[in-house]
Amino acid sequence: MKNFLILLLLFGCFSCKQTTQEAEKKQSSKLLETFAYKAGAPTMISAHRGGKGIKHYPENCLETLQYLSERIDNIIFEIDVAKTKDNVLVLMHDNTLDRTTTGKGKITSLTYRQLQAFNLKDDFGSVTSYRIPKFKDVLKWAKSNNVILTVDIKRSVAVENVVELINEVGAQDIAIIITYDMKQAERAHKVAPGLLLSVSARNEQELDWLIHSGIPTQNMIAFTGTRLSSESLYDKIHSYGIKTILGTLGNLDNQAKRRGDSSYKYWSKKGIDVLATDRPFQVYKALNQ
Repeated sequence: MKNFLILLLLFGCFSCKQTTQEAEKKQSSKLLETFAYKAGAPTMISAHRGGKGIKHYPENCLETLQYLSERIDNIIFEIDVAKTKDNVLVLMHDNTLDRTTTGKGKITSLTYRQLQAFNLKDDFGSVTSYRIPKFKDVLKWAKSNNVILTVDIKRSVAVENVVELINEVGAQDIAIIITYDMKQAERAHKVAPGLLLSVSARNEQELDWLIHSGIPTQNMIAFTGTRLSSESLYDKIHSYGIKTILGTLGNLDNQAKRRGDSSYKYWSKKGIDVLATDRPFQVYKALNQ
């Protein structure tokens, strides 16, 4: 009888573990398979802050995402998520409203309803008719249009709140969580084990930390920084089945302006799978010439 009870207990534990594993597998984002490294796959373009430097179209604006997605194939969007005084998640990069809207003050000091009194401005200071969007509405749009978002979570926001909203909308298959260090990556994976994470692998030491963490490599896409690394680093990242992101925003975008946009094609051939840029139209043209 005692042996029978032990066997019954062991069987129960095994069944529970199997059920948990099956549940996690069902909840896993399709992006884990989509973003697995495959040699020869086309280079993707990531529009920094949802699109910058576009006249009449502000950064972190739903209408800008729509505008770019209609004109550029294979584009994804990096967006910034902040929180209002009444805990509504919205798209906003800065801590204050001053630069990108007609309002002033900290975003955490105002309710979402109060924010709707302000209009977004483009990068040239022109006031548009667009307003600060809810993160939830952007998720719904991205899900409906099969558009991928990489989500940069501001300090005022807990990763748990972002993941909760992604799950509520059912947007697991279009959302990637951005992390900047091992602590953030491990916390994000604990909260959302089925989601794809953007993780920092700017050198072999950071890559080694990631490989020996508890995060499966299938859950990683590697941000290699804003400077070109050695091809050996990209090859090593690829050997683990992980795609790479290079941030051309800033210095490399400026370099391409000076030396020619063909630089983007050259960088992609070095082993870059995603180019994160402030110049999505120029990158798209260069990659398709």
